[in-house]
Amino acid sequence: MSSAPSAPARRPGRPPRPDNAAARANLLDLATQLFAAQGVAATTIASIAQRAGVTPAMLHYYFKSRDQLIDAVVLERIVPVIGFVWAPVPLDVSAADAPQDPAAAARHYITEIVSRVVQSATDKPWLPSLWMHEVVNEGGQLRDRVLRHLPSDRLQAFAGLIADCQRRGAITPGVEPRLVFLSILGLTLLPLATSTLWRRIWQDDPVAQSIDNEAIAAHAIAMLTGGLFTPPGLSPAPPSGR
Repeated sequence: MSSAPSAPARRPGRPPRPDNAAARANLLDLATQLFAAQGVAATTIASIAQRAGVTPAMLHYYFKSRDQLIDAVVLERIVPVIGFVWAPVPLDVSAADAPQDPAAAARHYITEIVSRVVQSATDKPWLPSLWMHEVVNEGGQLRDRVLRHLPSDRLQAFAGLIADCQRRGAITPGVEPRLVFLSILGLTLLPLATSTLWRRIWQDDPVAQSIDNEAIAAHAIAMLTGGLFTPPGLSPAPPSGR
């Protein structure tokens, strides 16, 4: 019985042909990481190619121009994060007996959004720095490219939920509903992006050094849903020891 024909032998010394999709994804990941670490303006095609161990010509094979590379970072790395954070929030099954309670709905929504932002930053460590430097920062090169992908309808619905709770007396009058999501970003991405700085400030405090992403999420949720001060008539909870 004859055996199946063998594959053509590879020429000696010639490297195997890389998987195009994997090579492109690797270059995109490296570009995203460099954009976060040193800024978009300071990152050249040559520096990305050098980090990847390829020639600039190889990078241009996958991305015809620097603008095309930047657009790919936005569309393929940042936009999926936005989609994940703003995907429909499932109902809180623990509050099924009071589905019309807007305060419970708002607390559940805030908790879910905070958790998604921190989970995204945990899975993609480049996210906090890239967002703060290139989207939030005035003159950030990704700002306009990213802002057009924000789901304005869901942002407005979220602000509307907060405003409804406020009208019902469940949220303090001093809160501006349109700024609540920015507060979420400030309480999550900012401490994540500046962790090296505040760890230096509290360098002799072992508790501060033990603060991780889960603790940052818990802090943000507590600040946003409970606030700093105990409501009148309630006894403060004992300190957690953290």
